[in-house]
Order: sequence, then structure tokens, then C-alpha cells
Amino acid sequence: MFAQIRACRICADLPLGPRPIIRGSTSAKLLIVSQAPGTRVHETGISFNDRSGDRLRGWLGIGREVFYDQSRIAIMGMGFCYPGRDRMGGDLPPRPECAPFWHPQVRPLLTGVQLTLLIGSYGMKRYLGKAAKRGMTETVAAWREYLPDYLPLPHPSWRNTGWLKGNPWFEAEVLPELRRRVAALI
Repeated sequence: MFAQIRACRICADLPLGPRPIIRGSTSAKLLIVSQAPGTRVHETGISFNDRSGDRLRGWLGIGREVFYDQSRIAIMGMGFCYPGRDRMGGDLPPRPECAPFWHPQVRPLLTGVQLTLLIGSYGMKRYLGKAAKRGMTETVAAWREYLPDYLPLPHPSWRNTGWLKGNPWFEAEVLPELRRRVAALI
């Protein structure tokens, strides 16, 4: 299935062209559902191979070797390809065609998954549906409601540094539980 995804050309009109990026195996116990690759990830073909990945690995309490062990951790975005930039210099949202087409085909194959991290509002809306709160902050603040299956997280982008400083409960309450659960799984 992953070979089919990597050959996908549904979004052939993307500014840098399609380069679907996904990782995982049936034995993976942790699934990370993110937004979409950035330019560095597009260039390297490696999920979270950027500063956001450094922060995320810090949150999880693991290094690159464990993070990129596909037998333990699966990673798929709401969009598998880099979507391009908006007028303000940020990345565009994930393309809407990707997740509805591919996620229903991939998710059943990941039979070992015991916890799914929903990184950013796009994954939260898709996977939590009506259980998601009005906004990302409210959804992350209600993290206990979604366990043991899901744990919503803000995106680890440098753009969210202000959010992290303004919400110290995230580091004090969510991160210790996240690290505990990740350590138990992998």
C-alpha cells in the first residue's frame, strides 16, 4: 500500500510536484497523524526531518533512531505532499483530497496501533469529529477525554512557541503523560 501512496499523483499540480511521504508498518504501536510535510521534509523525503521534528521528539522523550523505527512508529499526514506556501510565507493547509482518499485505506492496515497522536487541528477534526472542541486549544485542553485511543497535540512548529508559553499547562500536564504512554508503547 505504501508503494501505491508514494506513486500517487492525485495532486500533480502542487508547486514542487507530488512527493507523498508516509512511514509505518503493521507492528507500529504509535501512529502520528500530522498536517502536511514542509519544504525540508519534501526535499529529504523523511517525516519531521526539521525543527518541528526536533521539538516533537523532545515532547515524546525519544531520539531519532526510535522515532524513525517504522516497526514502532507510523507517521502519516492529513496531506502526504508539501502543499505550497500562502501569501504570508507559511505553509498552505493539507490538500483536501488526500486524507479522505488514503486514510481509510491505510488506517486498517496499521493493526498494531494503540495510540494515535493528532498533531494540529486538521487531524483533530477528522479523527475526533463532533467530539473535537471549538478550537485546537480547547481540544488539547480536553486531552483526557480522548484517551486511550487519541491524544491531541498542537503542532510542534516554531510558529507555536507563543502558544506554548501562553499555555504552561501543556508542558506541565500533557507532556509527562505523553512521555509515559510513549515509553510504555515503544
